[in-house]
Amino acid sequence: MSLRRILHYNVTAHPTADWTLQQFREAIPSDYSYQFLIHDRDSIFSRELDQQLKNDFKLKVLRTPVRAPTANAYCERLVGTVRREYLDFVIPLNERHLQMTLRSWVTHYNKGRPHSSLGPSVPEKSSDSPLIGPRDHRHRLPRDCEIGVKEILGGLHHEYWLEQRVA
Repeated sequence: MSLRRILHYNVTAHPTADWTLQQFREAIPSDYSYQFLIHDRDSIFSRELDQQLKNDFKLKVLRTPVRAPTANAYCERLVGTVRREYLDFVIPLNERHLQMTLRSWVTHYNKGRPHSSLGPSVPEKSSDSPLIGPRDHRHRLPRDCEIGVKEILGGLHHEYWLEQRVA
């Protein structure tokens, strides 16, 4: 079962095989149950990197076929979502700005953005958005509730929830 959750991200202007290996070290927990790593044929995925992943993490490395973007559909879908929902509207000024705004978007993606594949639901329930359970009449606002809203990335996205009115 896929939760559609982003576990790790980072940015750099010049990725290398060493930098990529370090990202795997930071992303993969010590008690992982992963068996495979699927990646494309980008030059940062060198043979040495693949060997390190096999040795350090005991992963079977699978390379996608040449010119076959659907072979790694989950990654392609995520990259497209990042572009459509974030990078089409934000022009990062520098690496630090990209890191800061991406952190906000990833939090929104994991905790506030509905995912239709989840029914629609969010991968992680947020503790700062007090959700009230489903009611009998979905299209009527309960008398004792009001709609809470939070702007994401300066209003590019919004998160909504029902919260109890304070008497």
